[in-house]
Amino acid sequence: MSASTSGVTANSQTLQASYAYCETLTKEQARNFYFSFMTLDAARRLSMCAIYAFMRISDDVSDEAGDDREERMAAWTAEVSAALNGNFSERQLWPAFYHTVTTYSIPHQYFFDLLKGTGMDLVRTRYETWNDLSRYCYHVASVVGFVCIYVWGFDTSDENVLQYAESCGLALQLTNILRDIQEDIQRDRVYLPQEELRRFGVTEDMLLQGDCSSAFVALMEFETARAEGLYQDAWKLVPLIQPSARPTLRIMIRIYYGILLAIKRNQYNVFRTRASVSTPTKLAIVIGEWIRSRFAPMGK
Repeated sequence: MSASTSGVTANSQTLQASYAYCETLTKEQARNFYFSFMTLDAARRLSMCAIYAFMRISDDVSDEAGDDREERMAAWTAEVSAALNGNFSERQLWPAFYHTVTTYSIPHQYFFDLLKGTGMDLVRTRYETWNDLSRYCYHVASVVGFVCIYVWGFDTSDENVLQYAESCGLALQLTNILRDIQEDIQRDRVYLPQEELRRFGVTEDMLLQGDCSSAFVALMEFETARAEGLYQDAWKLVPLIQPSARPTLRIMIRIYYGILLAIKRNQYNVFRTRASVSTPTKLAIVIGEWIRSRFAPMGK
């Protein structure tokens, strides 16, 4: 049994305009994700853009400076709750978002879990253990993976699919954390577990100074090994989703794993060079997956 049944077709100018807004926002703000959406059919690609737009706006609400952030998040949560029940404001996001959620029967709780993670950034800037950090990553990334597989379609009878989707989210988020250490410490945020910083003898002052010492390299080797283990589980998700969506997941994993490889190639010096995957490489990945999807045996 598939978790999705039919594609999304815009049936009004308002809905078309909403999806167009979401797609434009995704192209501008999430190039890595948008590259991975390119092999999807138009309906699912637009739905993925609607999901991303929701995440982007939620992040913006929480990141906006001011003493009233908690009040803004509470108001945003109430607006989301209303929108999920078909009662939404003039915000351009809502028609496409609501249409996507209802078309693919995405559980509403996932969106509130995501908002909980977004809200965690308002009150917490340090995490003591990996268990603490992984819980945060679950809310801001793994839950997104759960939403995605509803859009893509998956076998609801397979008990491992959510486990692998969770690992995929953790892998991608940990990669982001490792890439953005310098940017985060400058915003007084340290996502690497405090317990592990102490274990390897890395202080926050060292992070602020961009000290790529042997202690920091050892810490990064440990963290990238953890990420690689999570990517191994992420790959196990591929055969559990509908064949038409598998190229998208493979692209997503390959691009983010490429960032992890770039960190390693840069000898873990995330202070000197921001690890990335070049646009030509991303295009090559997309083209390769597009060709593979059309000439590989069905279901591969």
